[in-house]
Amino acid sequence: MSIRSWLEERAGPRVQVRDVVRVHSGSPGKFLLETESGRLNAPGTARALAKRHLPLKQAHAVVTELFDGARAIVALPMVEDVAALVDELAGCGVTATPYGAPARIDVRAVREATGLSQEGFALHFGLDAATVRNWEQGRSEPDTAARSFLQTIRANPDAVRAALTSRPTAD
Repeated sequence: MSIRSWLEERAGPRVQVRDVVRVHSGSPGKFLLETESGRLNAPGTARALAKRHLPLKQAHAVVTELFDGARAIVALPMVEDVAALVDELAGCGVTATPYGAPARIDVRAVREATGLSQEGFALHFGLDAATVRNWEQGRSEPDTAARSFLQTIRANPDAVRAALTSRPTAD
């Protein structure tokens, strides 16, 4: 079997994706894409990604990554509606899940879920108590890295504590 017939068998016939009607407005978004072996509609997936202003070369790289490992992370420049994207990709055999730190996080709710005071929370998780206070009182907002860290604390505080108590290994 030639490589071309093997690819056609896995991906379907070659389709041009040049005439893509792109969305007119939206916000950037990151997504985890996953697919089951043999279910990927590669041209449809590339078209859905290009429709959200992802260059075709990058869309091709994402589809290749899905073929190789059944998962990929993609940053789309313009997503008009998350539900529309999820539905369109589902029709191509791809599950799309929003990925990354949330745009906003309720720091007080995360802290209260741990049962700690502001000072205790800061101490347990290696943060500055004044920073935690400022976040909770709305004087400042956590940056992307801090939101990711707070999201991880919310999801699994014991894993964060375990990571913070691990001892470095000698190289």
